[in-house]
Amino acid sequence: MYLLKRLSVGMFSTLLLLLTQTVSAQEYPQGPLTMVIPFAPGGSTDIIGRLIADRLSQALKQPVVVENRSGAGGNIGALAVSKAKPDGRTLLFGTTGILSINEFIYPNPGYKVGQDLVPVAYVSSISNVLIVNKSLPVESVADLIRLAKQKPGKLSFGSSGSGASTHLSGELFKVMAGVDITHIPYKGSSQALIDMMGGQIDMVFDNAPSAVPLLQSGKVKALAVTSLQPLIALPEVPTMDQAGVKGYESLSWSGVVVTGGTPAAIIDRLNREVNIILKNPEVQNKFIELGARATGGSAADFAAHIETERTKWGKIVREANIQAQ
Repeated sequence: MYLLKRLSVGMFSTLLLLLTQTVSAQEYPQGPLTMVIPFAPGGSTDIIGRLIADRLSQALKQPVVVENRSGAGGNIGALAVSKAKPDGRTLLFGTTGILSINEFIYPNPGYKVGQDLVPVAYVSSISNVLIVNKSLPVESVADLIRLAKQKPGKLSFGSSGSGASTHLSGELFKVMAGVDITHIPYKGSSQALIDMMGGQIDMVFDNAPSAVPLLQSGKVKALAVTSLQPLIALPEVPTMDQAGVKGYESLSWSGVVVTGGTPAAIIDRLNREVNIILKNPEVQNKFIELGARATGGSAADFAAHIETERTKWGKIVREANIQAQ
């Protein structure tokens, strides 16, 4: 009898929790949402994050206010979301670096992915583009490698921060091409691009969404893309593999994340809305224009992807002895 009582209490508690989550999901969201983009305005994370925020606002019938919180490789924005109220109204537009790399670079980022921050939906997969200052006397990757070997340590590349995909793309290039080029970290890709166009640095391995408009304007030169497949948006630009660095591949990606403890029903609702957005033909065409690919899938799919990338990039960070700057 005592055991039955305990079972009944346990079943009642479970039923009450499920009922509460269902009600909260039906009422969600009660008020505006905030989408924290952990990098400066103008970069690819900002461009795609704002696109998703705008569409989410329409779907949820509530404002989704974008808040740029840059610094520490995205850790400042990520930490803020990790400490927010777990009601699904504070979202993080997370990236490769924040979700799979920073823990290996920063001694104490202040949050743990999977606990303090939990995956909602995988949004995009992005190729980086190796772009150089127009005055740099190179027209191909082979030219760049030749110049870098003639001037070891003299050429420089900028990134959106230590540990970001734009940084690791350069580190991978250094190893696979056998060259010595100096890394200059920034708090976002927009300032790195400005300095590259101004001649303060020589090149950037930039995310395609922010690189493509610059290339179309003729302000910079593209030498290669970092995916194994050519980009529809840049059909004339070879892949790094085609350009002679065989087997080279480095992709960036992004997705929506919420505070740990957010009810599963709310995560499911957000995941469903994001997947609907990503299947929209207008959104897919916009991604193609930007040089990105819409991904999607369940929250569990996104969690599995994060873990795979964590294993891959953790190894590279340790071997290259990359540290926060």
